[in-house]
Amino acid sequence: MKPHNGPDTKSGSLLNQANSDHLLHRLYDLQQQFQHIPQSAIGALAKELKLPISQVESVVDFYSFFHRTPRGRFDILFSNCTSCGDTAMMHSMCESLGVLPGETRVDGAVSIDSTSCIGMCDQGPAMLVNGRTLTGLTERRLEQIGEKVELSTPVEQWPIEWFRVQDNVRKNGLLLGSSFDSGAGLQSAIHQGPEELLDEVIKSGLRGRGGAGFSTGMKWKFCREATGDAHYVVCNADEGEPGTFKDRILLTSHAHTVFEGMTLCGYIIGAQKGYLYLRGEYRYLLDDLRAVLKRRHKAGLLGKGIMGQQDFNFDIEIIMGAGAYICGEESALIESMEQKNGVPRIRPPFPVTKGYLGQPTVVNNVETLAAAAQIAVHGSAWFNGHGSDKSDGSKILSISGDCATPGAYEYDFGVSIQRILDDCGAEKVQAVQVGGPSGTLIAPDEFERKLGFEDLATGGSFMIFGQDRDLLEVVRNFTHFFAHESCGFCTPCRVGTTLLRNGMDKIASSHGTQYDVDELRRMAALVKRRSHCGLGQTASNPILDLLKRFSQLFEERLIHSDFEPHFDLDKSLEEARLLTHRDDAEAHL
Repeated sequence: MKPHNGPDTKSGSLLNQANSDHLLHRLYDLQQQFQHIPQSAIGALAKELKLPISQVESVVDFYSFFHRTPRGRFDILFSNCTSCGDTAMMHSMCESLGVLPGETRVDGAVSIDSTSCIGMCDQGPAMLVNGRTLTGLTERRLEQIGEKVELSTPVEQWPIEWFRVQDNVRKNGLLLGSSFDSGAGLQSAIHQGPEELLDEVIKSGLRGRGGAGFSTGMKWKFCREATGDAHYVVCNADEGEPGTFKDRILLTSHAHTVFEGMTLCGYIIGAQKGYLYLRGEYRYLLDDLRAVLKRRHKAGLLGKGIMGQQDFNFDIEIIMGAGAYICGEESALIESMEQKNGVPRIRPPFPVTKGYLGQPTVVNNVETLAAAAQIAVHGSAWFNGHGSDKSDGSKILSISGDCATPGAYEYDFGVSIQRILDDCGAEKVQAVQVGGPSGTLIAPDEFERKLGFEDLATGGSFMIFGQDRDLLEVVRNFTHFFAHESCGFCTPCRVGTTLLRNGMDKIASSHGTQYDVDELRRMAALVKRRSHCGLGQTASNPILDLLKRFSQLFEERLIHSDFEPHFDLDKSLEEARLLTHRDDAEAHL
């Protein structure tokens, strides 16, 4: 696959050709047709898909890309990520087009709002227009986009260069720098047999590249040994962690490798069906990915009797997400695949024994499956000959923020943070966020720490903040992200992330006291300890790290009093005083 060079004008038709009866896909079609999900269509859709109306209703309300009230014919979403977002640009466009943020203009032409990171952190500022990605925004480009909107020029007729998404690979390694002929991994698998190939994956030391770091070979072994009516392979391509975009690059330029990894997994665990769950922000990749699947079918690498083996049957479908960070968690992803809200399950049981449709299921990250395919071709010794003592192989990093050359960099595990900063041209660095908002914020005195599971583990996000950055505002942005993306299932996360957001807002606006800082610390610990899933358990990491390593930033914002309430009741009555033309003492509190 080549870097994307234009809008995805065929993705809707392609979806209708395969898996078109999936609820998320049908709701997307309705959203595109009516600019919202009409209430009148929900009952008919539920009946057609044989789903409870309540389930369809809840799905509409759960995913951020679905709306009950009409959006504009041009629905514009600016990323609010610290790397690929620019809220000032959003407000500028709102002013020029005469629309308020989060609302639809009276004539129904345009709506403008913000959204969580869209995976374009190496080429921001970026935004989505009717689901299509535009990168490298400038004030001049915004003016041109505004002109197209006012002229009602269809998005498909906008200049193709506006939609270019580059790979920006800055440093190759084991995965990005290696290639093989499509089918070479499958040939090796058939030659070795599933048991021997599984042993090779285990010996390689490959661990999940999504951040958790569980042994890939052991996960496959547990699933292979589990009993069920069917086994499934799921590729988790829902990389929603702010600052992460390396899976986007693998799917753009190494899709054959990823699909080969899925097929190899299917061969080992005895699965005949695989699914790639693609985040909604990457919809522009859908046409090219389906084209790769078609070529693999034609080459006998998918379908029935793969490579002439009568008992080797495996096929892959793509399911599109609809804007929910929580679906990056494997059990929430499975719930979404089953046409439900992406709410994480209680575990055990784990997906390897009871996953998709209650059957044994392997869920692996895009990078993990690409690495498995390379191991099948080159062998375990090739892979574990790289890395550190406890972390085999390499890691692809999504480097963004305050550096000269943001992009994808691949390093053997064990590399120092300082080496990475030197390579990407980062100078006068104040802090680095390793692993995205849910990861670890480190200060300059820790830049000799190493990348690896034994020290600094990461799903791939590597965000750099220079001396001019307001770290308090950065962490405030992160707390807003977690509060927005909470699925709402458990009270500690649903309520706790909101309280953390409110606490950071109060302190950042210079209305906080030491009492508020102490409350923030207490609440952060509670959310981390009591939340149901990984989102809540890591949501307070940025606050705790900032308190630990940059406590002076809080001190500088505090007012000199013991307590100030979150809510100013007297100020809230100002509107009532204006309406009643009163300003006497009894009209105040």
